Amino acid sequence: MIFPKPLRRGDKVAILSPSSHIIPERVDGAASVLQEWGYEPVICPHCKGHRGTYSGNVEERLADLLWAVGEPSVRAILCSRGGYGAVQLLPSLPTELIRRDPKWLIGFSDISALHAAWLRAGVASLHSSMAKLLAEGGTADPCSRLMLDVLQGRFPRYSIPSHPLNRHGQATGMIVGGNLAVLSALVSTPYDILKPGRILFIEDINEEIYKVERMLYTLLLNGTLARLSGLIVGRFTGQHSPDRNGDTMEQMISRMVAPFGYPVAIGLPIGHIDGNVPIVEGSYATLTVTASGTTLQLTTCTPADFPQ
Repeated sequence: MIFPKPLRRGDKVAILSPSSHIIPERVDGAASVLQEWGYEPVICPHCKGHRGTYSGNVEERLADLLWAVGEPSVRAILCSRGGYGAVQLLPSLPTELIRRDPKWLIGFSDISALHAAWLRAGVASLHSSMAKLLAEGGTADPCSRLMLDVLQGRFPRYSIPSHPLNRHGQATGMIVGGNLAVLSALVSTPYDILKPGRILFIEDINEEIYKVERMLYTLLLNGTLARLSGLIVGRFTGQHSPDRNGDTMEQMISRMVAPFGYPVAIGLPIGHIDGNVPIVEGSYATLTVTASGTTLQLTTCTPADFPQ
């Protein structure tokens, strides 16, 4: 796995909108924070565009992304928001271009599709909040500071209290994940990141419990759930819990993975929430789940140290 180089003062950070359109003021606010951090924001031509639900047509959004990936002076790419549309860019996004000049990709939600492209290229990326957090939280927001830490080469360690549905144990390996609906739609494609031995983290928004269960059955029936080394259940927001069948989201997920022996950690603040902590996709992780709580340590690691 290749880790992009830490950012230095004066480095350019491209801001683009590969999916849905965004309130323009949030882009401007994010750019101001990047400037305060000492970076040079570059707002791509179609970043503030508006075409239906998208920021631009496929060609326009792709042009912004290809420029940012290929421009040597750009050292990181901040996606303004998620929504839907990133998957439309995958067929025209060359893997070798991502790998030729590795740079940080920043985003979450629908951006999980682009994280999958980075992982396919063997390049680590940053699952993290986007323009809204930077614009509204400013430089002092704790998660923004954690994002900055990663961009400057300092990887995080998280500790949270125990959850009654946790399964105790320790797992080590590559950590991958993101939005479950996006990841499950990439199964059996070249962008399927759910490989044996990996620690998976999942989150989602506005998905009913039975719909998430249906996604997990796909992963159960194709063997993915059995081959994980650990599971981190982030936040599933915007749905009714429990549902009419009596399960909460966490109870349903716990039941789905009950046959397997790896550690399960519920409640890490990852997802469509305030306090969405950054995760370095493709990094080496140690997940420890005990009766006293959960810890997650992220570090860099050479490819020989764990399965790719």
